[in-house]
Amino acid sequence: MSLYRSHVLICGGTGCTSSGGAKLIDEFEAQLKANGLENEVKVVKTGCFGLCALGPVVVVYPEGAFYSRVEKEDVAEIVTEHLLKGRIVKRLVYDETIAENDDTIKSLNEVDFYKKQMRVALRNCGVINPENIEEYIAFDGYKALATVLTEMTPQDVIQVIKDSNLRGRGGGGFPTGLKWDFASKSVNEQKYVCCNADEGDPGAFMDRSILEGDPHSVLEAMAIAGYAIGANQGYIYIRAEYPIAVERLEIAIKQAKEYGLLGDDIFGTGFSFDIGLRLGAGAFVCGEETALMTSIEGHRGEPRPRPPFPAVKGLWGKPTILNNVETYANIPVIINKGAEWFNTIGTEKSKGTKVFALGGKINNTGLVEIPMGTTLREIVEEIGGGVPNGKKFKAAQTGGPSGGCIPASLIDTPIDYDSLISIGSMMGSGGLIVMDEDNCMVDIAKFFLEFTVDESCGKCTPCRIGTKRLLEILDRITKGNGTLEDLDRLELLCYSIKNASLCGLGQTAPNPVLSTLRYFRDEYVAHVVDKKCPAGVCKELTNYVILEDKCKGCSACARKCPVGAISGEIKSPFTIDINKCIKCGACVETCKFNAIVKK
Repeated sequence: MSLYRSHVLICGGTGCTSSGGAKLIDEFEAQLKANGLENEVKVVKTGCFGLCALGPVVVVYPEGAFYSRVEKEDVAEIVTEHLLKGRIVKRLVYDETIAENDDTIKSLNEVDFYKKQMRVALRNCGVINPENIEEYIAFDGYKALATVLTEMTPQDVIQVIKDSNLRGRGGGGFPTGLKWDFASKSVNEQKYVCCNADEGDPGAFMDRSILEGDPHSVLEAMAIAGYAIGANQGYIYIRAEYPIAVERLEIAIKQAKEYGLLGDDIFGTGFSFDIGLRLGAGAFVCGEETALMTSIEGHRGEPRPRPPFPAVKGLWGKPTILNNVETYANIPVIINKGAEWFNTIGTEKSKGTKVFALGGKINNTGLVEIPMGTTLREIVEEIGGGVPNGKKFKAAQTGGPSGGCIPASLIDTPIDYDSLISIGSMMGSGGLIVMDEDNCMVDIAKFFLEFTVDESCGKCTPCRIGTKRLLEILDRITKGNGTLEDLDRLELLCYSIKNASLCGLGQTAPNPVLSTLRYFRDEYVAHVVDKKCPAGVCKELTNYVILEDKCKGCSACARKCPVGAISGEIKSPFTIDINKCIKCGACVETCKFNAIVKK
């Protein structure tokens, strides 16, 4: 086995791959060979490093040099300067990792983006090659499964998970140990363990990144769950839009079987457990546990009434547990380090960490994992690097279409299950979308309603018809045709849908509307009474105006306008005919003098 003096870690997650990261691997290997370094430097394809805004990312160890936005043309310089001559290529290094005084490379734990994070579920992402089981084993992989099978009874395992106070990371926050306990007490010759990797929230990619960067952690956890409840078969339900995750899961399952870590008589203990993949077509409703199981069975994904709950009657009518990817990713660590260790992280009622996909109007978009109780301010201003372009933070949407908006006035709210629910939002699976002053909150509510209307399975009337009525009212308001009575109708309809819908999709669909009504009612009133959109987003309520004192009369806007709505004479202020204007915004993008504004 070769010993390497340097390792080049290249992000192989979807984000970096889509921006050219895959080409870097071949180029590094070619350049290393050309410089006679192929036996001294190892190239490792990893999962996501988290700081997606700077991808493609390349990290060189042992120095820990964090190269960002690396292009294929940069590889030769990194190889010849850094790996051959020992000189770090500073122009490509993420500037926050360079110490101000002596230009030395700082540890990533000292960088604002990382220093308040704690990677538990993401512990191996960006560290190991997810397609090499031996690298997972080298980082205590399958140690927890060995401990469970050789030293613990099924009830011992359930008790540890109970004592850890781990709550489901898929959105509901139900105690994981309690769910396992219910299934273990259900008497049946056949039981199942399911993993929800459907992840349908707009802007969410937490589970995808774990599966791309550390698939074995989920396989190991599912086997542990199978032992705990008495199941011998597991299924991972993953959307087909995740080709990299699917491929790495297939590789991981094959490797685990070859190593005797899945299949018959694992570790010679007599315990057998196998895992199969089932691809979903991207239906949001299949994130609901009973709809997911219905889809695995080969039927249209529609929820079932509960009770009976899946722990009693689930997949094919047999006792079944279902947890999401992130929940499972925590299990091996809890077994290895103990419930007491896990309880030292987080808040009194929300233990451990939570992974968020940080997106929207934020400088550091990416994947973050923070201890429960970290405030929204810390996430936005410190980890996220604040709102770009000098704009003001306005709100953050947590929980996707099922969640709610947190206004700037509540930016110091701790991120945990109970705190979010108390202010009308929810944890959800972990999407966190940041909005600035240019976002219209009525339009945001409408956006999420459009999504849930499209994704409703149509089985129950409150969701199928109620969400459409909500969307119709919001559409009227954004077009200037709403009334104050419509605001009362919105609230009444929201609560009716929440109370009468069959599953979580319908029960939570009104949340974005209710939270924006609660915290941004003045914007709704402006749309209804003043017939104006304060943020200038809703086209029917917005006009483009050329400021005479700023217009230089260059005619660039007139030449760009697709409908000839702008006229004037050269070197004199131009004007916009609001009756012809289609409000496409092309003139604003063209003007170099900031002379065109929305009113």
